[in-house]
Amino acid sequence: MDITTQIIWLFILAIPIACVSWTVTQEEIFREPRQWCVNRSQNDKKFLTRKFFYLFTCEYCFSHYITLLFISLCDFKLLLIEDWRGYLIAGFSLVFLANAYMSLFALLRQAIKKEKVEIKKIETDADLK
Repeated sequence: MDITTQIIWLFILAIPIACVSWTVTQEEIFREPRQWCVNRSQNDKKFLTRKFFYLFTCEYCFSHYITLLFISLCDFKLLLIEDWRGYLIAGFSLVFLANAYMSLFALLRQAIKKEKVEIKKIETDADLK
């Protein structure tokens, strides 16, 4: 695979990693299991158990494991395609890019929410006049 194809794969493969990581750690559909994991990560007596359950509440941490899954499914290597170092470089690159995507998505959602609140305030003020 030439370097251009690898870069294209990098940018595209980071998208589903970001989607899965964000959905599991942030969205309403997984709220109950996430709250259970939060409770276990804060209240369990065992250190390793607390850390294990924390992984399901942090999008950055969870993205590492989703990245491992996608790298193994796609056999994606970056730059050094002949040995294990290609997997390592691909893994950290995908985690970085997926988290950049999630940060941009969070900023976009925040801006949209702010706009909705401002619109509602304007509508409320207009109704009062």
